[in-house]
Amino acid sequence: MNNPAWSQAFEKDLIEEIPYSFPDGRITADWAWAKASGACIRVGIVDSGVENRHPAVDGRVSTWKSVAYDKKADRLRESNDPHDDSYGHGTACAGIVRRIAPEVELVSIKVLGEGLTGNYRSLARSIEWCIDNSVNVINLSLGTKKKEHSRMFFELVEEAYFRNIFLVTAANNLPRVSYPSLFSSVFSVACNMETNPDIFHVNPSPPVEFGAPGINLKVAWLGGSYISATGNSFAAPHITGRIALILSKHPDLTISQMKSILRATAKNTSAPLSLLDNG
Repeated sequence: MNNPAWSQAFEKDLIEEIPYSFPDGRITADWAWAKASGACIRVGIVDSGVENRHPAVDGRVSTWKSVAYDKKADRLRESNDPHDDSYGHGTACAGIVRRIAPEVELVSIKVLGEGLTGNYRSLARSIEWCIDNSVNVINLSLGTKKKEHSRMFFELVEEAYFRNIFLVTAANNLPRVSYPSLFSSVFSVACNMETNPDIFHVNPSPPVEFGAPGINLKVAWLGGSYISATGNSFAAPHITGRIALILSKHPDLTISQMKSILRATAKNTSAPLSLLDNG
């Protein structure tokens, strides 16, 4: 008699032993990221490009990818050549990530042009490329409001989840649904009221799960400059950097474990989460 589908992994001779990744007590910030730097973690910045020579980026971009939709030819054009930032947005996100996790390896995936214009096909292809190219954490400070594209993005973020690739998304700045930011398998982020990059919050009423600084924030911009900017776009890379920091210290964590750690160490959590508590 054949066993039901998907049960092979649980046969006695095939069950894999999984290392216990959590502490034998309470999850604290000290346990989660103390003395971590983000080293050995690849962070994909899917955006308008990254200005690698900007002091906030400090030459940390190791890999380049450009994906653009050619409307006339109705096809995607891809390149692995180095590129610059077309707007400043991607450099801002990269700088925020490095402020928290200074030794991450950055991957610049350019899908937005001047004026932050882009196409859902380019965005989908960029996520697919990150999944296939060992990017550990993906920062998406962009998305689409069109429901007809939601199924495509749902399938991509589910694939990322099952491959244990951490996908951080910025919620839309307006009170409207956007994809893939409101899917449960991603880390959805909006602005809190803080300026300290180490302070983030957990939302007890999702779909947006986390809050991080993003209001009147000093961010890196084009030509080595800095500007003051506001938007959920700049909140998301704070969580991206925090995840990279934690992963560099605890590389075997799963996405569900990471969400528990962020919940436990959030500013508005009343007490450190204990693995020994009941209920």
